[in-house]
Amino acid sequence: MKMRSNRPYLLRAFYDWIVDNDCTPYVVVDAHHAGVEVPQDYVTDGQIVLNVAPRAVSNFILDLEILAFSTRFGGMPIDIQVPVTAVVGIYSQENGQGMVFEHESSDDLPPTPPRGPKAVKKSSTQSPAPPSDKAPKKSKPSLRVIK
Repeated sequence: MKMRSNRPYLLRAFYDWIVDNDCTPYVVVDAHHAGVEVPQDYVTDGQIVLNVAPRAVSNFILDLEILAFSTRFGGMPIDIQVPVTAVVGIYSQENGQGMVFEHESSDDLPPTPPRGPKAVKKSSTQSPAPPSDKAPKKSKPSLRVIK
């Protein structure tokens, strides 16, 4: 008898374990896997690391087929969709504990080019500025009298 993949079960277990220990779960995703909808501007070497902490996402769904949530990239609200088979690993940001998954063949799915995410809401017609390599300059802290 052929059993289902254990990946979604292990992914959920590690996610719960990391969150229960007050750590930040990060998911590593194969950005070129069929059905992945992530912002391609943030993909490095074919992968993207996503912060899936409850405080960083909304509308979080993790079931046997898909990992989906809403978040912000560069201040823009974005819906993320990742087939569970595209998840490469999950780990805690604070201590690196987690799991890397073995590659599973997805013979059922035809190869498709990666798609970008769908914007949740359009607030203006301007496109966001591309991310720069320089960190924004911070002003000195100051106090202000409020009457």
